[in-house]
Amino acid sequence: MGSTSSTLSKIPNADELIQETGFTSAHLARLFERFEALDKDKKGYLSPQDFEAIKELALNPICDRIIGAFFSSGQEMLDFSSFVRILAHFRPIDNNRTKEPNSPDPINSRINKLKFAFQLYDQDKDGKISRNELLQVLRAMLEKQVTEEQLESIADRTIQEADLDRDDAISFEEFRKSLEKVNIDHKMSIRFLR
Repeated sequence: MGSTSSTLSKIPNADELIQETGFTSAHLARLFERFEALDKDKKGYLSPQDFEAIKELALNPICDRIIGAFFSSGQEMLDFSSFVRILAHFRPIDNNRTKEPNSPDPINSRINKLKFAFQLYDQDKDGKISRNELLQVLRAMLEKQVTEEQLESIADRTIQEADLDRDDAISFEEFRKSLEKVNIDHKMSIRFLR
């Protein structure tokens, strides 16, 4: 317990981060230790290269998109607060946590998890997933498991099924609607240490 208190004292606005993200003080302390371990040069921030050094992430076929989700366009530095806010998308939804009326949805709400997932596809940030963007993800994920013809067929079928307004792209609302029956909390949750 003393170790957690000591670590929390190094984190600016720790109480606000706990309130905003729903992480416990122990989670926040552990994430700070992980952040410091990733920041091998002790710069006080993480760069895309720091993420590329994570072996498990480097093996992920959409590694570049995941890393890109941590950095705004043109941004090359990620501070601890931003690191924690992004990781909060992957916290399991806490159904016992009360939400104040008129307050924003928690970072780890279903809608915010879907928005985070949507941005992994919508690389040009135009609010739609084009056939080409979908194909890029499918190629990365399925690589040599299927032929190019099969990939194109999957992309076409996905667009056809999800594209309700028939504009040959998937808007966020169409994306959300197509995933109504998917347990997004299960698919996009990391069980953080207690």
